[in-house]
Amino acid sequence: MQITFLGTSSGVPTRSRNVSSIALRLPQRAEIWLFDCGEGTQHQFLRSDLKISQISRIFVTHLHGDHIFGLMGLLASCGLAGNPKRIDIYGPSGLSEYLQGCVRYSQTHFSYPVKVHTIQPGIIFEDEEYQVVCGPLKHRVPAFGYRIIEKDKPGRFDVETAQKLGIPPGPIYAQLKQGQVVTLPDGRVIRGTELCGQAQVGRKFVYCTDTVFCDGAVELAENADVLIHEATFAHQDAEMAFQRLHSTSTMAAQVALAAGVKQLIMTHFSPRYAPGNSIILEDLLTEARAIFPNTDMAYDFLTHTIPRRPSP
Repeated sequence: MQITFLGTSSGVPTRSRNVSSIALRLPQRAEIWLFDCGEGTQHQFLRSDLKISQISRIFVTHLHGDHIFGLMGLLASCGLAGNPKRIDIYGPSGLSEYLQGCVRYSQTHFSYPVKVHTIQPGIIFEDEEYQVVCGPLKHRVPAFGYRIIEKDKPGRFDVETAQKLGIPPGPIYAQLKQGQVVTLPDGRVIRGTELCGQAQVGRKFVYCTDTVFCDGAVELAENADVLIHEATFAHQDAEMAFQRLHSTSTMAAQVALAAGVKQLIMTHFSPRYAPGNSIILEDLLTEARAIFPNTDMAYDFLTHTIPRRPSP
């Protein structure tokens, strides 16, 4: 699991930061899952080493323009970039109507299937490898955060030892690979866990923006390996954050601390903290680290690989 930040500014782009978008790369299945799609996201793809043709799922947090204005252009370009088999889009109520209007008035025709899923809190996608859960955040419009869970994988099955024990290959191997206890025809009881290496614990990635501090974000982020959380404002501007229902750097750190996450990466910064102003972005990082030391600050094209952790 590898995260690339394609836009880390809030509201409007700046010379160095585009508006919100994050790509989650899943190399083992040659897929990219996109989270939000602000204006100019397809241009950010061109400036990265990501392949637009690998996008298979897009998750939208809410319908504010800095999170969706790039969506229609990206979808139109995807068909020209390699004809994806299908793109599934997940987001709040109204997203489907927005895209339908864009298609109708621009007379755009997709060369591949596009399916829009209107989300509700809970599990919104699951297969044999991943589960995606969404939960409500607290913003001026309906907004959701996303939790991506990689399922645990059993350790490597020791075929050589199984053969030495005289265990016949076939369905029994499949049972043992899953850690099951199997009784052989000769009466021997074999525990699959004794023939498998250490299990690979699945990773957990959480994306929360836009929101003021809320219990929903804490619940969604519980024990995550990486929490990406908005930090639009500095602590000094907390009153503005409450008025606009955005987070400060200290709110993001408090969510990370309360949820027991392993790492916090802040994003979605207000352009007001540009170099030369009385408060700059480095001050936001200092504020957050005073509460949650393992905090980093995102910038456009930052790539972060979520490491695997040993089984407890």
